[in-house]
Amino acid sequence: MKKINIKLLVIIISAVAALTAAITAFFVIREKQKKEEEQLEEYLDYSIQ
Repeated sequence: MKKINIKLLVIIISAVAALTAAITAFFVIREKQKKEEEQLEEYLDYSIQ
């Protein structure tokens, strides 16, 4: 019985860690794309002038 509880706890902790990593990666990629888009807009604005 105790081994089942320990396994369940490890599974839950692993799932939470994986979910946290996925969410962090999503926000990092989103922020990078936003920054690149802003840089491209700035470049295009200056190149047109």
